[in-house]
Amino acid sequence: MKRLFELLCILLLTIVGTHAGDAADEFTPLDIAFKRQAVGRFTFDESSAIPLSGFTPNQVVNLTTEYPQIPITSESCRYTIDGSLLRVTSKNTAESALWMGGFNPFATFDISFAESQKQSGTAGVEFATPDNQNRVSVVACFDAGQCRSLQWSVLVNGKQLEEKSTNLKQPARGPFTLRVQVLGTGLNVFIVRDGRNEVVSTHDFSKLIDLRQKKHIQAFEFRLLTQLNAGQEVVINQVNAALTTGVGQADICALTYEDGSPLLDNGRLWFTMSVRGRHLPHPLQGVFSLNPSVFDVRLESIIVFDRDDGLLRNEIASHIFYDRNAEQWRGLTVGFSAEGDPQKIEPKQLWAVSSQRDPRFGFTIMKAAKVDMPGGEEDPHIIYDTSVQKWRVLVCTKGGPGYPATLYEADHWNGPFKQIAGPVDINSTGCLLQKFGGQYYALFGGKGGQFHVYSYPELNALGALDMDRPPWSEGENSRCWPNVIPLPEGYPAPYIALSMDRANYPGLKGWTYGALYLYHGHVRPQTERNQE
Repeated sequence: MKRLFELLCILLLTIVGTHAGDAADEFTPLDIAFKRQAVGRFTFDESSAIPLSGFTPNQVVNLTTEYPQIPITSESCRYTIDGSLLRVTSKNTAESALWMGGFNPFATFDISFAESQKQSGTAGVEFATPDNQNRVSVVACFDAGQCRSLQWSVLVNGKQLEEKSTNLKQPARGPFTLRVQVLGTGLNVFIVRDGRNEVVSTHDFSKLIDLRQKKHIQAFEFRLLTQLNAGQEVVINQVNAALTTGVGQADICALTYEDGSPLLDNGRLWFTMSVRGRHLPHPLQGVFSLNPSVFDVRLESIIVFDRDDGLLRNEIASHIFYDRNAEQWRGLTVGFSAEGDPQKIEPKQLWAVSSQRDPRFGFTIMKAAKVDMPGGEEDPHIIYDTSVQKWRVLVCTKGGPGYPATLYEADHWNGPFKQIAGPVDINSTGCLLQKFGGQYYALFGGKGGQFHVYSYPELNALGALDMDRPPWSEGENSRCWPNVIPLPEGYPAPYIALSMDRANYPGLKGWTYGALYLYHGHVRPQTERNQE
């Protein structure tokens, strides 16, 4: 009998102890203190560039075959490899090109000019069809060894539709790089010198020719265009085409599994971020990775979207997840590319996207179909909640004030969805459904200098995240994304947050932010929480 009593006491103590432990482990996002660890703005980060094609003179063995010459006028320029340089000369007035690679309307194209007192004539980036009937070009115009202006030109079906010259505020003498960042329906032009990307001009061309069309992507090629008068010379260091990080990154959303748990693969977290170029519709959907124990942000891929309408589209603000049950990559994206459609057939709306191929590497095309979600507009985050066996999406809806966060529900990942909670009374951005202490919470950014925390699924206001040195200063726009991710044991912190600021790139207006900010999050001790 005594032995039985002892066993009952031990069992009771175990139960009490276990429950006490559970109670100690119960916490909310409000109990986490986030401390800033690092910041960085990845502007055309060379270490992350994903190469598409290139020309390095001292690596060329057979110039004629490797980089074929393309005649444009009756006289062609002469191209000669001189050690690590390409020299372009002509005895007469001539215009011709060298083939450099295929064409991608979401890539960055560089022509690096050498240090030379003899630079004269014009040379630069051209996208063209082999018959020379369709040509889009940006060239540097030299005089007395200096580039003093850039010239933009569009030729469609043999007709000159647009031509414009832009003078440089400060003439450029080699070495410098002419950089053309193509963004689907438009492009940005930079002069790169002393490591600084200086904006020279921007151009929109979808009303003249929509280079997102698959037929154009397949037909066009990337060229080094040269136009010389008799006795002129251009000297080239290098030519490159690559997928790049652009002028800033924003709209950060972790890739997850279907239940919203983070995809931690090969010791790295994976994120969608918009690669910034200019105001809408010019950002691109990038995929980045990060070892969460350090700050080694790396561009891994660019995703474009196919609606079966003949175009490849650069949508952004995507939440991509891997559905382990369906063995398929899926997600929701925002149709911002509607801003660039000449016909304006489709409004901005949400699209369900899918791919059998892993979209985290290289250049990926995901299929896109409309989502039936009345009012759903921007920044979606989707989970499958096993407790109710429903798909749920926190999304910014159109209405007052601004784009308030709202919760939707569906039986299938791609809808149709019905509203079940909200909207909240805050103009929201960057929706997130994340588990803390075994319970989902709704997080989003918004005005007021806070990352807001709401209950799930009711969407009742609970408070705000505790952020050390948030990614904004007093009086600055604080509509940033609260991207909070739990980590397993063995990392410096059990949570990280990755957010961005909203500082636009100098010389570019609107939506060209931002820098990335890394935070470590630690749950405050129970004693501190009890004192609150």
